[in-house]
Amino acid sequence: MADGTTGRTASADDRGVDLAAQLTEVARTLQQQEDAQDTLDEIVRGAVGTIPGAWQAGIITVTGRREVDTVSMTGDVVGEVDQIQYDTGQGPCLEALYAHKIVNVPDLAHETRWPEFADRAHRLGVSSMLSLQLFVRDDDLGALNLYSPDAHAFGEEAEHVGSLFAGHAAVALANARQRDNLVQAVQTRDLIGQAKGILMERHKITGDQAFTVLMRTSQRTNVKLRDLAEVLVRTGELAPSAAR
Repeated sequence: MADGTTGRTASADDRGVDLAAQLTEVARTLQQQEDAQDTLDEIVRGAVGTIPGAWQAGIITVTGRREVDTVSMTGDVVGEVDQIQYDTGQGPCLEALYAHKIVNVPDLAHETRWPEFADRAHRLGVSSMLSLQLFVRDDDLGALNLYSPDAHAFGEEAEHVGSLFAGHAAVALANARQRDNLVQAVQTRDLIGQAKGILMERHKITGDQAFTVLMRTSQRTNVKLRDLAEVLVRTGELAPSAAR
């Protein structure tokens, strides 16, 4: 009995080590992506390769708790199933976004929580789903959704691995978005600097005066400062009255 127990423990330990190594590799791969969209695309690919039972995967986001969109998916059926949720206003992905961290749908053929959604999704060849809340940031939400053609595809192991995977994915996505924001901030600073230089040279004014011109024009025309600077740099055009 002792040997058997030891064997079972060793086997469980081995699985734990394998999972840890796999998730470490997933995290490394996610961190290597160039921007947020690449990270989203790698998350869905990695989910299919990592989470037991996953056949297809997708990510739904909600911006300002109002604009719902599928931002990445491994196949067309994901978008089709998600569209049913948007049309009916019901389904596991929306439930995971707004209410619960994990929503498991063992068998869509016998699902009673969202009857209209379940019937239409099952007709597309999806029999079970697993939805995992990916992030909640102010009014922005995200969920990772897994799809299978087989009923009862997602058991306790899938939920466990999926939760761990979602944690790694959320961190990687936050880092990618932060990098994107930094890049955009640098680009905006450079554009404004170039626009100021054009105005300084054209009107023989100081840097502070050039920035004031840009700000006043932005306010008067209701155009964002960055967009105004981009147009000026690209076309050399600004409202004639702006520099007076």
